[in-house]
Amino acid sequence: MTVVNRHSSFFIPTAAPRGRLQSEKRKSILKVVFSRRMLVALVMGFSAGLPLLLTMGVLQAWMKEKNIDLTWIGMITLVQLPYTWKFIWAPILDRFTPPFLGRRRGWLIVAQLALVLAIVSLGYSDPVENVILMIVAAVLVAFFSATQDIVIDAYRREDLPDEELGLGSSMYIYGYRLGMLLASGGGLIMADHMPFSVVYLIMAACMLPGILTTLLTPEPEVTAGTPRTMKEAVINPMVDYFSRRNAIWILIFILLYKIGDTMASAITTPFYLDIGFSKTDIGAVVKVFGTSATFAGAFLGGIILLRLGINRSLWIFGVLQALSTACFALLAGIGYSIPALSGVIGFENLSSGMGTAAFVAFMASLTNKKFTATQYALLTSLIGIPRAVASSVTGFMAKTIGWEGFFVICALVAIPGMLMLLKFAPWNEEASAGRAAS
Repeated sequence: MTVVNRHSSFFIPTAAPRGRLQSEKRKSILKVVFSRRMLVALVMGFSAGLPLLLTMGVLQAWMKEKNIDLTWIGMITLVQLPYTWKFIWAPILDRFTPPFLGRRRGWLIVAQLALVLAIVSLGYSDPVENVILMIVAAVLVAFFSATQDIVIDAYRREDLPDEELGLGSSMYIYGYRLGMLLASGGGLIMADHMPFSVVYLIMAACMLPGILTTLLTPEPEVTAGTPRTMKEAVINPMVDYFSRRNAIWILIFILLYKIGDTMASAITTPFYLDIGFSKTDIGAVVKVFGTSATFAGAFLGGIILLRLGINRSLWIFGVLQALSTACFALLAGIGYSIPALSGVIGFENLSSGMGTAAFVAFMASLTNKKFTATQYALLTSLIGIPRAVASSVTGFMAKTIGWEGFFVICALVAIPGMLMLLKFAPWNEEASAGRAAS
């Protein structure tokens, strides 16, 4: 028997009142799947996923084409730093309401329109001739994308009833991955046939579905109340979280759990190009096929979560992530091979999809619904630190020790995060992530 944990984005096995279960059984699953709320979660996920790789894989391919040094290509990931700082301005988005569309939709439309302008500006830059404009535009894309993420996460939690949070999170992840697929896979394939500047203009136009959804969807009703002062918006969410047992350790764990996987993925595009794959190969195999494997992994991860719970899932998926990262070292030794590339990408994305399912469930279980935007922004900001900071040295590492050694180190970097599970997510303990932090 299953019910929804009130803090979790996934269905977690536990005891439940008989009447509630009977009510849930009578509810049409198809009606929920095709509801307005699920469509909004899907489209907003797409809008959130689209900009992410425009300042990473696509931009790195553009720089590689312009013969920019590999060290600088790796350091360009520093423009992702706004993703790590978004908890700083998240309280502002909780505290103040724009004079149009409401608190969530108002901020969302502002972020989306600014994001379109930033993407267009990035398309009009050049890695060689207009490098300052390129850096500024890339930072603005990351900043407004991070702002959009804050509002979308809060909107999703407030718009969905508790019993639909699991399905809504899955729809969001699917939309997010579709956005990443279009930006990276589609963008790289298009870049083989048109200038990168045109590619970025097309990506800017692809933000239109998200903008229309923001304008047409209703503002969510807030029952928990809104912060009336900046103290309530800034201090209270932090006090609420840090008053829990193991709060600091869990933040460190969130920082470390996917760091090896993140470092490896940060510079895979130059790696593929170096060993002989074309941009079309990368777009078709790595992005299109890989995203399909990620979808399968997210679904399979949700099923395993139902069976094993969060604790054991974090262990299993963490090991699989490390092994899949090590497989890139094997690919470096094999060289150009579409079957080998497909196998490695399939395994890596399947593992990553499962890991993301457990990781999102874990973080969701930690948030207090009263402080959703600020607390969730704090947790997701930590995910962005390895992507922006640790990943900045990946180009130098690969250049210095070679691709095989680099990917082996990335696999080993996952060990400290795994060992921390012994403290608050033991294998034989069925406690939820929420209880582990309280």
